[in-house]
Amino acid sequence: MMLPDLPQFQTDLFIPAYRPMSSGEWELRRPATVLCPGYWSGPVLAVNMVGLVRRGATWMSMTPMELESQEIGVRLAHGHVVIFGMGMGWAACVSALRDEVTAVTVVELDEDVLALHRELDVFSQLPEQARAKIRVERGNAYEWTPREPVDLLMPDIWLPLVSDGRVEEVRRMQANVQAKEIYFWGQEMEIARHAVAAGRTLDDAGIRATIESFGLPLIGTDYPDYAGKLNAAARRWMRGRWLPGTVPPF
Repeated sequence: MMLPDLPQFQTDLFIPAYRPMSSGEWELRRPATVLCPGYWSGPVLAVNMVGLVRRGATWMSMTPMELESQEIGVRLAHGHVVIFGMGMGWAACVSALRDEVTAVTVVELDEDVLALHRELDVFSQLPEQARAKIRVERGNAYEWTPREPVDLLMPDIWLPLVSDGRVEEVRRMQANVQAKEIYFWGQEMEIARHAVAAGRTLDDAGIRATIESFGLPLIGTDYPDYAGKLNAAARRWMRGRWLPGTVPPF
């Protein structure tokens, strides 16, 4: 079979080895090669991409879109990191590998996901020093409270990239966690649509003003070219639905 003349996806971030398996309604599936765009980057070939699927819907995958949409959070992770939503365990692995991270607490509600990970045991692929940082707890993201201070909260419990009420949902979580910093999945989409609704431009000043209006200690604005990445992601993934007439389809 002739493959498109496109580069293969590459990243310097750790990617665990996964094998096809199932637990309850959840399955890990591995298609051979997938052509897909990144969150903010162009289309590439993802070889041996693995996805976590439930009832035909992909909740997480090792695609460029999924990895880039969490990349800022894991690259800035430090101290005690709390992750809401186990997913495929990738964010926990990459966070634990950072010297700046002292502990990683993963909170997951679904027992079938927890059972899948007990069998898969992706954390066993980490060096002992990183593996020892990770603790997994069963809990509800809207009710869980920490036993020790949290430096970074990374919620990722949603199926769609964009959904109504996400900022309010993160506020509910933060009311219990009181994290010093937050990076939540899809926050660039939320910043973009709230900024445009308020008549702000999607430059550094407009982004910072919008984050301030959330009342949440979001990180990311100091990441290299954050405004450019946010704009690229919004153009690609909003497709005019959430920002009609403002951000055209990519």
